[in-house]
Amino acid sequence: MNQQVTLKGNPVNVRGQMPQSGEALPDFTLTTTDLEDVGLAHFAGKRKLFNIFPSLDTPTCSLSVQRFNRELAEVDNLALIQVSADLPFAHARFCSAEDIAGGQNLSTFRSPSFLANYGLRLDSGPMAGLCARAVVVADSTDQVVYSELVAEIGDEPDYDAALAALKQAA
Repeated sequence: MNQQVTLKGNPVNVRGQMPQSGEALPDFTLTTTDLEDVGLAHFAGKRKLFNIFPSLDTPTCSLSVQRFNRELAEVDNLALIQVSADLPFAHARFCSAEDIAGGQNLSTFRSPSFLANYGLRLDSGPMAGLCARAVVVADSTDQVVYSELVAEIGDEPDYDAALAALKQAA
């Protein structure tokens, strides 16, 4: 099943269906800023908040990374997983420039299957091939407790809803 979002009001197709509340997180392979490939097992036993976005080089994406890092800096037993198609070098540069030390910044560049497995591949429009903007929260057993596909790519996610779901996750 495909979904649709907008970019500046223009329809954009999103291929697949993202994980929904009550479902298990799909496994994945993503690449760290150190060029190491990691998967779901790397975060075993931790609650997870996935902040998924098109590119760090856009203002909204930058704001969401900064905000989630600020809001979740002191939260225990949490994996903050920031995902985009940006190269690992861009993630490292951004985090250094913005003084961001928290979270795990991961790239889909070696594993486009992440976009298929999470149902978040922008399939049309000028950003085709990049990640749709989304948030997925899972408990420590990898069960999804919250997911949001942001309807307008240029909008920020619903931080309050994501953070409330995270507080409820065991």
